[in-house]
Amino acid sequence: MKLITAVIKPFKLDAVREALSEVNISGITVTEVKGFGRQRGHTEIYRGAEYAVDFLPKIKLEIAVPDEIADLVVETIAKTAVTGKVGDGKIFVSELESVMRIRTGETNEEALS
Repeated sequence: MKLITAVIKPFKLDAVREALSEVNISGITVTEVKGFGRQRGHTEIYRGAEYAVDFLPKIKLEIAVPDEIADLVVETIAKTAVTGKVGDGKIFVSELESVMRIRTGETNEEALS
């Protein structure tokens, strides 16, 4: 099993969710986060005062999937979240040792469906 963690631009969330739904991914954890990479933030002017925005708003998606569909999920996210500009985000794929559904006690791949 794999844990796919994607950090994307906030306005891409709905499109990514719909695209994942089309490939039968139904379980997604979404977190609003802040961060920066190459963007290094930016400067804004508010009521005549200039200030630095060091951390930019992003969305973090976490999706646990069987090994067989991990590549499909990564490709779907990458294809849907791209804008071609700096700050599109990153996708991390990690090994997932075990999963348990609390309600039923099901484990591993049975707990993912």
